[in-house]
Amino acid sequence: MKPAVRLAAAGAAGLLAVAGFAPLGLFPLPLLSLATLLWLTDRCAPRAAALTGFVFGLGWFLGGVSWVHVSLHDFGGMPMIISLLATFLFCVYLSFFPAVACAAQCWLRPGRVLYAPLFAGLWALTEWLRGTLLTGFPWLASGYAHAPPSPLAGYVPVFGVHGAGWVAALIAALLAAAALQRMTWRPAIVSLVALLAGGALLGAIRWTEPTGRTLTVSLLQGNVPQSLKWVPERLPDSMQTYLDLARTWPADLVVLPETAIPLPYDEIDPDWLADVRRTGRDVLMGAITIGRDGDGAARYFNSAVALGRDDARYSKSHLVAFGEFTPPLFAWTLSLLSIPMSDFGRGAAVQPPLDLAGEKVAVNICYEDVFGEELIAAARDATLLVNVSNTAWFGDSLAQPQHLQIAQLRALEMGRPMLRATNTGMTAAIGADGRVIAALPPFQRAGLRVELSGHQGLTPFMRWGNVPVVIGALLLIGAAMVRRKASR
Repeated sequence: MKPAVRLAAAGAAGLLAVAGFAPLGLFPLPLLSLATLLWLTDRCAPRAAALTGFVFGLGWFLGGVSWVHVSLHDFGGMPMIISLLATFLFCVYLSFFPAVACAAQCWLRPGRVLYAPLFAGLWALTEWLRGTLLTGFPWLASGYAHAPPSPLAGYVPVFGVHGAGWVAALIAALLAAAALQRMTWRPAIVSLVALLAGGALLGAIRWTEPTGRTLTVSLLQGNVPQSLKWVPERLPDSMQTYLDLARTWPADLVVLPETAIPLPYDEIDPDWLADVRRTGRDVLMGAITIGRDGDGAARYFNSAVALGRDDARYSKSHLVAFGEFTPPLFAWTLSLLSIPMSDFGRGAAVQPPLDLAGEKVAVNICYEDVFGEELIAAARDATLLVNVSNTAWFGDSLAQPQHLQIAQLRALEMGRPMLRATNTGMTAAIGADGRVIAALPPFQRAGLRVELSGHQGLTPFMRWGNVPVVIGALLLIGAAMVRRKASR
């Protein structure tokens, strides 16, 4: 195959994989895309394989996370040319990880037995690294395509999203190995059936159980346009919007989204806070708070506050680079962006659940729910997970349905319901089985009231996190290196 044809096919395969994630959710497509990538790189030199994997990544990420440009240009005020360049370079960085996986597969030259397991391990390890290095960006990790009803969803409570990605990559590699005649179709099909059956059997297990208590929860979606959210003249309308929604949708627990009112919490009218507080047994609101960081300096924090209870609040720990903090050596970017409140303090890495409406609530804010392993500590003692977000930064893009799908995987990993209150969408309640109980249409001003029970107990993933995935991948790489040395 000519190099140009191979690279064009790799880019198309990467772009096709995006349809496997929300909103389309055609979960078999990423499997076929990965199988195509392996077929394209078979018997390539490591450098050619790396370039093919890199182009696959460009198609995947340019198609899947192009909404980064929306936040930088449409709402961050960055000039279009610079914003497009920054988005492209970001996707270039992300594409290095599939490039490494493909190059390593070809360099190690695994035999028939190790061929499929090694690629699965390499793929899972590089995705884990992508979600870890430089604060991490695990968005569109392969496992996220396998929210219910995917038969691979059963692996998520056991091995997490990267474990599901490992199994998905193994299925893709088995298909490629059979097509390339590295193994016969009969053992490949038997292995595929076993993997799918394993997912179905694991999916039938309920790792956690309801507490036996039920409560009503109202999730409020104010639909305040991002372009108007921080306009001072718009403040009274925003406050009236959320007060009206809270009065219309009272519940045991009422949840308002991230930075629902664009003022420091201590500056919000106490009478308004008292009025909203009376609409629920407890009210949790995303708010800007003022506190002190580890050095004792006064800082703003992106927080969630239980109204009327100063002792019940959570401050965001995993901040978004350039949106909530500026990485070292990048202070010059501030002159290109006009993002309000873009220098937050960092909350403690581990914060206990909040006692709200008779439940233990583990709170996370916006982007934090992308990092499953970081939520384990608080979720162990929690019965509910609550996420407050403002994805208006990304407009009407793939970001919102993708974020909802990510939350489904978090609910599965932790075996607990996940409640999402957002400004413009997707506001939703997700069951402990990862299925969406109810969701509001995006870009509508509304409330969502559901009745549910908290859950208790530990999933296997909560006990060991990503350790089995990382160790398993390293062991496979070690075995392949030993074999390569022996064959030479």
